[in-house]
Amino acid sequence: MNYFFIKLIPPRPTFHLDMSDRERLIMQEHAVYLKRLQEQGIVPVYGPVLDPQGAWGLGIIAAETEELARSFMDNDPTVKAHLNKYEIAPMNVIMKQNA
Repeated sequence: MNYFFIKLIPPRPTFHLDMSDRERLIMQEHAVYLKRLQEQGIVPVYGPVLDPQGAWGLGIIAAETEELARSFMDNDPTVKAHLNKYEIAPMNVIMKQNA
């Protein structure tokens, strides 16, 4: 299994403070989607990073290939709605906790 770092980039630095009702609904769909992936062991860690420059999302994806990891992100409701963008990078995991 390979691991990939995901940075979910919101449309603006203040997004977590001033999202519209439509954006909030899409973010709720995003949470449901990630919870489903977490239950399948695909996304063991995710959540917001409260960066002083503007909050953004962090996730770790467990997948065989980067293409598969990208497909999980491409199907994220916020990405499909063109609300958020993402960056992905492979991780060289040297230690992990066994569940």
